[in-house]
Amino acid sequence: MGTRLDEFSAYREKMNARIFELDHLGIKRFFNLDTAAYRDGALDGKTKELLGLVASAVLRCNDCIDYHLIQCINAGWDDEELTDALNVALIVGGSIVIPHLRHAVETIDLLRAQNTD
Repeated sequence: MGTRLDEFSAYREKMNARIFELDHLGIKRFFNLDTAAYRDGALDGKTKELLGLVASAVLRCNDCIDYHLIQCINAGWDDEELTDALNVALIVGGSIVIPHLRHAVETIDLLRAQNTD
């Protein structure tokens, strides 16, 4: 049996494929903008993923938190750096972010466990 992250990744992949089958120009453009926003520019892509993580926590989107944590860990951010960034999200978003902070910490633990297997 897979982890919730395995389920998240499988669902995301399945539904993104289904969305692309809709062949809607506006949706395709939005997905392209989202992808392009995280490419290296004045800020490197690694930093942009960390910014995405903070914004996702403040906006209280657990799916987005998971996605950006996967990207952040793949980009090389360590746990201390991720925790510091999540602290910024908590300060900006307030106590309502705490449940999403819990989710983020669990996700980090799951990702680190996957990477040691």
